[in-house]
Amino acid sequence: MSTTGLIEWAYPLAESLLAEPLPRRWAHSQGVAERARSLGPILGTDADLMEAAAVLHDVGYSPDLAKTGFHPLDGARYLRDVAQADERLVRLVAHHSCAWMEAEARGMREELEGEFPRELAHLADALCYCDMNTTPDGAPTNPVDRVNEIAGRYGPDSLIGTFIRRAEPEILASTARVLGRLATVPRQPM
Repeated sequence: MSTTGLIEWAYPLAESLLAEPLPRRWAHSQGVAERARSLGPILGTDADLMEAAAVLHDVGYSPDLAKTGFHPLDGARYLRDVAQADERLVRLVAHHSCAWMEAEARGMREELEGEFPRELAHLADALCYCDMNTTPDGAPTNPVDRVNEIAGRYGPDSLIGTFIRRAEPEILASTARVLGRLATVPRQPM
């Protein structure tokens, strides 16, 4: 599948899984993909892969796919086993936004990492950046507000609330690394 074909395949798949049952999650996924498009200058030939992973990163929330209740694993398994997705895309979805820390909290880290090796660190950073700089409604935000929103939505003592606070330093570091790479891109004259 060509990388252009990857994007053309990813959007309708994500929409079919999220738009009707989870319209807010679909709006978020579209916003994450929009952030991914903005990273094209630092992603090079992986830009289309990142945009496809961004729009698909939360498909594991779809009621049709939720098997374990851990959306990165459920989404990655569906993309691998049913959708026959690109292996790199599947690994990005499986490990998006510090998923290993949530997997650890759920007692599923060995399962996640045994099935899905991690993708290149700069791509993991990029997807985390896109996800954590997008509100649940798809609008731009910053990672501090996003972490606060997640902790507030789930509750500070919940598994997700605890995980997201534990992941916050890595989320901020990922964002800093992405912004650092963006800062090195020469600006085009207008």
